[in-house]
Amino acid sequence: MTSHRDAPLGVFDSGLGGLTVVRALRERCPAEDIVYLGDTARVPYGTRSPETVVRYALGCARVLIGRGVKAIVVACNTVSAVAIDMLRVELDLPVLGVILPGARAGVAASRGATIGVLGTAGTIASGAYPRAVASLSTRTEVAGQAAPLLVSLAEEGWVEGEVPRLVARRYLEPLIGAGARSVVLGCTHFPLLRAAIEAEAASLAGGPLPIVDSASATAEDVASFLAERGLAASRTAPGGLALLVTDLPKSFAAVATRFLGEPVVADGAGRSPAAPAALSAASPGAEKAGAGRSATQGVDVEQIDL
Repeated sequence: MTSHRDAPLGVFDSGLGGLTVVRALRERCPAEDIVYLGDTARVPYGTRSPETVVRYALGCARVLIGRGVKAIVVACNTVSAVAIDMLRVELDLPVLGVILPGARAGVAASRGATIGVLGTAGTIASGAYPRAVASLSTRTEVAGQAAPLLVSLAEEGWVEGEVPRLVARRYLEPLIGAGARSVVLGCTHFPLLRAAIEAEAASLAGGPLPIVDSASATAEDVASFLAERGLAASRTAPGGLALLVTDLPKSFAAVATRFLGEPVVADGAGRSPAAPAALSAASPGAEKAGAGRSATQGVDVEQIDL
């Protein structure tokens, strides 16, 4: 029988952007099994009302609880911004978000200067990052900028060249103009565009600026939380990954592979309908943490209804 500490982590997002958080978790916590749910049928959440986001988030969380997870990581800035308190009230297990880890890393990087945040319209409008930063540092200001076109560019794989750099510059100009001396990537899509964002931020500021990846910051927080609570997996072999989605668009495999950084099987081949919670097997003998998973088999996918 699986002990509680060896139960999987649950991770969910409105779509596939949260796979950047899964990618960071796989690198930082390679022994953990992970069940990821992407609500691809109802993406995006960033334009929804707070009431709708809460309802969707509770539905996603309950699916993961049904899969026996030991904790839930909300890999969605919008849900973390408007629904995480409700999730913690309603659910009888730990719930971690991406806002506070990103804010904490931003405060450390800014050294008292203004923090710039790029995010979805919903995340910026919620004021979640200013509130999180204020809880950590009363003297650090936050400038927010909604950057919806960056989401589209990441999903299309258009992450290099003149177009993404021009779009990044357009969104960064008001942040740098407001005195931002670090930039938090407040959307899980944005790490794919980090090179363009970094280059344009440095150009506008006249020198390199710290770029904070909230996915990596979240993975660090999750690792610390699991260790402190005695919930870290006891196994030494690399953990497995199960991907659940509410829709399988034609571009799913390419987009999911881009965000996750490892091959994804789009047609669900190899997954038994009778055992939907099974995790994709990790290949043994990895010399590098998180690098031992099969690059040829890929990660299987299961489509579910909410």
